[in-house]
Amino acid sequence: MKKLSCIPVIITLTIITSFTKGKRYSDNHAGNLPTDNPFFAPSKLPLQAPAFDKIKNSDFKPAIEEGMLQQAAEIEKIANNPAAPTFQNTLVAMEKSGLLLKRVSQVFNVFTGAYTNPELQKVETEESPKLAANNDGIFLNTKLFKRVESIYKKRNQLGLDAESKRLVEVYYENFTLAGARLSESDKDILKKLNKEEAVLRTDFGKKLLAGTKAGALVVDDKQELDGLNGAELEAAAQSAKSNGQAGKWSIPLQNTTQQPQLQSLANRATRQKLFDQSWTRTEKGDANDTRATITRIALIRAQKAKLLGFPNYAAWKLQNQMAKTPAAVEDFLSKIIDATTTAAKREAADNQALIDSQNGGFKLQPWDWDFYAEQVRKAKYNLDDNEIKPYLEIDNVLRKGVFYAANLLYGITFKERKDLPVWQADVRVFDVFDKDGKQLGLFYCDYFKRDNKRGGAWMSSMVSQSYLLGTKPVIYNVANLTAPAPGQPALLNFEEVRTMFHEFGHALHGMFASQKYPTLSGTSVARDFVEFPSQFNEHWAMDPKVLKHYALNYKTGKPMPQELIDKINRAGKFNQGYSTTELLAADYLDLQWHTLPADASVPDVDKFEADALHKSGVDLPQVPPRYRSSYFSHIWGSGYAAGYYAYMWTSMLENDAFSWFKEHGGLTRQNGQRFRNMVLSRGNIEDLGKMFRDFRGHDPDIRPMLEYRGLVGK
Repeated sequence: MKKLSCIPVIITLTIITSFTKGKRYSDNHAGNLPTDNPFFAPSKLPLQAPAFDKIKNSDFKPAIEEGMLQQAAEIEKIANNPAAPTFQNTLVAMEKSGLLLKRVSQVFNVFTGAYTNPELQKVETEESPKLAANNDGIFLNTKLFKRVESIYKKRNQLGLDAESKRLVEVYYENFTLAGARLSESDKDILKKLNKEEAVLRTDFGKKLLAGTKAGALVVDDKQELDGLNGAELEAAAQSAKSNGQAGKWSIPLQNTTQQPQLQSLANRATRQKLFDQSWTRTEKGDANDTRATITRIALIRAQKAKLLGFPNYAAWKLQNQMAKTPAAVEDFLSKIIDATTTAAKREAADNQALIDSQNGGFKLQPWDWDFYAEQVRKAKYNLDDNEIKPYLEIDNVLRKGVFYAANLLYGITFKERKDLPVWQADVRVFDVFDKDGKQLGLFYCDYFKRDNKRGGAWMSSMVSQSYLLGTKPVIYNVANLTAPAPGQPALLNFEEVRTMFHEFGHALHGMFASQKYPTLSGTSVARDFVEFPSQFNEHWAMDPKVLKHYALNYKTGKPMPQELIDKINRAGKFNQGYSTTELLAADYLDLQWHTLPADASVPDVDKFEADALHKSGVDLPQVPPRYRSSYFSHIWGSGYAAGYYAYMWTSMLENDAFSWFKEHGGLTRQNGQRFRNMVLSRGNIEDLGKMFRDFRGHDPDIRPMLEYRGLVGK
């Protein structure tokens, strides 16, 4: 069971932070921005949903720049307020600042992540260093920090409620982590480094998108694709045709190292070509090569950490995470390595034995693994993916699976609407209603792969929940599922089904937010907690009540036979050594890059990667890391630098939490309501370790995760 990772809260303009959450300018005032700019005022659509039918590429740049001017003026007014600092005139005022910038950045993130083009990429490149400077204008403002610090020191005497006190502590922590205590000369150095990093991160994203698009495997002879079914071949032909290569077949790359088609392709040479295209997508020595970019980002981060008084970037970054230190992360991962790699070696031996029994005459390689593992799975469990897919049609999975489970657990309901504009024709929109019938939010989903969409799957918001601002959540999920050929159904495998449940778990975390302050709302939590609700939600994909409701044959409407369900359950722990090892390898790559000292010499990327995996004990030749350094977008382009371990850490949390459900009757409304009340609705209003302990009754236990993955016996 190989999980598709996600990026839960995408901020393409990476320096836009939780502090740009919105002052209520009157609707008829937005400084120098023309009144016909769609970001001039809040959208008049339901819940301020963006008016995508009115938004043009040319609208973004002026709105972003005016938004920065407005926010800078607001921040200066707060910092220079002659009145003594109070919670209201400083922190609440900051919570209300930057409405325009927040409004435009959230929509810009939709486009640059899921529907970009060269004009928007140019805006992103031009604005990223300016936005970095704008961000520094907040966090490195000495007068402003003194006001925040003054409130922080008196926080226990101010009579604040628990959420307000937490807001004080989060602001103070974020200011100090950002460098507010540095000397003015060191602040100037930090500002330059921040600007350079912002430019390089944008550059990395552009190169990766282009390299991934250019890396698609194109073949002239259909025989080379032996093993793909008719629908897959038709989709490959359509992909080639859409790129001006009619008469050929094209397999676009997903963002992971391994590609789904490697499971089916019978031609070993084709498998190797596809793997090589994936492995080298950004290492071809061309304009899309990212190696110089990522080494410079890594060294900039190391220099920033030293400036801030830390031995490395990870030591700085982890302070406000659950793990706290790189040593704690390494200790956690070390408890998994032996059982995981032992299982992976056993699985490799099974695959090699099958190759030998077929007189293959070669040693197992990474591009062979999925092809032979699938055969081993069929032999052991009599289970064929092609037998499963007809029961996993995407609309049934969404409506009768993802939404149905949410209704059973939390009482919420969904109604599709066709009247709201979207950014691309196949995006769908749903009203979400709470158990009392009142509107909870809006949910958008954009599931199919496009060349102008970043790889992977993620959740984010176009409007965040806040009682202070009077806003309800407008949430979206994005994925990169293979689009069917015209007229054909979109049939999924179980990994893709889990991806839909996973991302909707993030959506629930955002939709159930019930906070006054936007900085603390919904998914605004530590990286090693934010994946807890999403990974937890994956469990319901295989719950008997849910599975029988959505796993319906797309031709006959008949439910999946119990015999097939039993096969799936028996095979549930199959190949877990491999899938966990590839994740561990990515964890260690991230950690090694971000524990570089500031005086490190510029590393050779490929050698550094090989040495890091060897040092960590996860350098199994047949098991490549889930993401290679040069296309590891989580750590170079998004917010998971020194935090990719969070997927494994939160797997510990969610499996332990799911154990509580199993101990208390499983999928029931009562249990769902308790999870909503104690986890999903609480945002970042208290210490996250305490939040987990209050729900589970004890500190996180790693054993349920190891048992779930079949790495230890029960």
